[in-house]
Amino acid sequence: MNLALISDFVTAVEDALRAALDAIPMDSSGFGTMVRYPFGLVDEQGAPFSGQAGKRIRPALVLLCADATGCDWRPAVPAAAAVELLHNFSLVHDDVQDDSPLRHGRPTVWRIWGVANAINVGDALFALSLHVLQDLRGVGVAPDIVTTANRLFTGTALKLTRGQHLDMRFETVTDVSVEAYLEMIAGKTAALLGVCGQLGALIAAGDAVRAEHFGEYALNIGMAFQIRDDILGIWGDEAITGKSASSDIVAHKKSLPVLHGLPLNDELRALYARPALSPSDVARVVQLLGEVGAQEYAVQIEREYTEKAMHALDQAAPTAEGREKLLALTTALFARSS
Repeated sequence: MNLALISDFVTAVEDALRAALDAIPMDSSGFGTMVRYPFGLVDEQGAPFSGQAGKRIRPALVLLCADATGCDWRPAVPAAAAVELLHNFSLVHDDVQDDSPLRHGRPTVWRIWGVANAINVGDALFALSLHVLQDLRGVGVAPDIVTTANRLFTGTALKLTRGQHLDMRFETVTDVSVEAYLEMIAGKTAALLGVCGQLGALIAAGDAVRAEHFGEYALNIGMAFQIRDDILGIWGDEAITGKSASSDIVAHKKSLPVLHGLPLNDELRALYARPALSPSDVARVVQLLGEVGAQEYAVQIEREYTEKAMHALDQAAPTAEGREKLLALTTALFARSS
C-alpha cells in the first residue's frame, strides 16, 4: 500500500499509543519493557527497537473510515489506539495458548519472560485499551456516542475470546462444519476489523446507520481476508506468503478448503486423521482437495464476502477520496496473492 495515503493516520496512532503506554513507567521492574515490547517500541532489554512489529492495519482502518465520512477523523484517534491495544492483548494471550515461539519474527512475550508474565502483560493491555477509550470524552465526542463506542468495543472483546475458544476447541474436534468454521473466524478475525470500521465512522459522523454500513464493509473484508489466508496456506507461493506451501496441511489445520473437502472423500478423511503426515501424504491431500474442488469452493466464498463488503461500502456513501484510500487498504490486505 502507498503509505503516503495513511501516513498522517499512522503517525497519530503511534503518538497515541506511546502516550497511552506512558501510564506504565519504564522502571527497574521490567514491566514497562514487557508491555511496550509487543508493539515493536523496545527490544527485550528495553532499548528502542528500530524494526517492525505489526502494520497498524486495524487502527488505520478506524481512522480511514472516520475520514471517509467526510468529517474530522481526529476525534477517533483514542478509539484507534484502543483497538491496537486490544489487538495486542489478544496476540500476547494467543501466543501462550498456541505455544507460538515467534511473532513478527521476534520471540514472543512468553518465550522471553514466561507464561505468567505474558498473561499479566495481556491483562494490562486489555485494561489499558478500556482506559484509553475513555479519552474520547476529552476530545469532544458526545456522551451518547462514547457510551455506544464502549458497548461496541467490549462486545467485540467478548467475540474475540469466544472465537479463540472455538479455534482451540476445533483442534480436538474431528467433525467441524463449514458453518461452525465461519462462525469462528467471524469472532477471531473479522469482528475486530468490523468494529474498527463502525467505531471510526460513528465517532466522526455520529450517524449510527451509516456507521453500521462501514462496519459491515470491514467485517466482510475480514472474512474474505481469512479465507484468502486459508487458500494461500495450501496453494500459496512461498516467496509471497513467507511460509512453506501446504503448511496448513502439515499442521492438520481445519481451514475452509479442508472442511469443504473432508466430507466428500473417504481417502482424504483417512489421511487427515493420521497423527503425522509425510511429504507424500501432504502431496496426496493437496491432490485430493483439488479433485473435490476445494480451492474453487474457497475462492467462491471469498468472492462472496468481498462482494458483500463492496455493497456495504456503497451503502456507507464514503467520500471519493475516502473510498480510494479504503480500496487501497483492501488491496494491500490481499497483496499476498500470486
